[in-house]
Amino acid sequence: MSVPKILLFGRVGQVGWELRRTLAPLGQLVVVDYPEVDFTQPASVRNWIRDTAPDIIVNAAAYTAVDKAETDTALAMQINAQAPGVMAEEAKRLGALLVHYSTDYVFDGSKPTPYVETDAPGPLGAYGRTKLAGDHAIQQVDCNHLIFRLCWVYGSRGGNFMLTMQRLAREREKLRVVADQIGCPTSSRLIAETTALALARGGSRDSAAQYRGVYHLCSSGQTSWHGFASAIIDLMPAEEKKCREVEPIASSEYPTPTKRPAFSVMSCAKLETVFGLRLPDWHEGLKMVAERE
Repeated sequence: MSVPKILLFGRVGQVGWELRRTLAPLGQLVVVDYPEVDFTQPASVRNWIRDTAPDIIVNAAAYTAVDKAETDTALAMQINAQAPGVMAEEAKRLGALLVHYSTDYVFDGSKPTPYVETDAPGPLGAYGRTKLAGDHAIQQVDCNHLIFRLCWVYGSRGGNFMLTMQRLAREREKLRVVADQIGCPTSSRLIAETTALALARGGSRDSAAQYRGVYHLCSSGQTSWHGFASAIIDLMPAEEKKCREVEPIASSEYPTPTKRPAFSVMSCAKLETVFGLRLPDWHEGLKMVAERE
């Protein structure tokens, strides 16, 4: 049995860093990131794929500065939409599988029940529009693909909500956190592990066409940013934190350039049905990350 070659774009981000570890046992792993590859230049992306000739392309690279994307839209579109389109073209040419990560921000948050993969998107800001454009670019090329939509990603590395709350809890006695946005906090470690398990089941050239499509990939359960922050701080050792109160506030009290979806909860029933995979409740996921610290 031949060992598949896997090309991973993005090694320094939260998800990419974890993928380097979970994908390594699956095949011959080649990892690249900026500046070795310039995601704003189609030729740079294309050349890396052609030189590597992978069986699986995993794209963990993205422009993720949600608010900055409002004024830096052209760059966000190059990285989030143009580059994935090129990857899809090359994947189709090679007969390879493309794994790509999308976001809950493709939805407007107006639905009162968890979003499913067939729900109509309606992004509220430039970041969501560029990520949705990337999804469409891949689908239009019609290569074998797995598009995983993620929600409220955090982890033990990089810049994310959990690390920010831990830092602030060490510095301040009181924090004020938005309580009217609801989502599914999902650790980068669980995302990487789930990706590896999905590829173990449906990543071969013989099975890729059977599993192709869009899947929601996030922890079960739901909470607000306030609930998430409270849980993060509760898990911190008492001697390490100064914070004694987390006050719930409305989004209107913490204005941002980009409006966030009020309800970002996504159903992962399709992932569970097709792959037999189910991520744990977000509380359990948070405990697993906290225990690693």
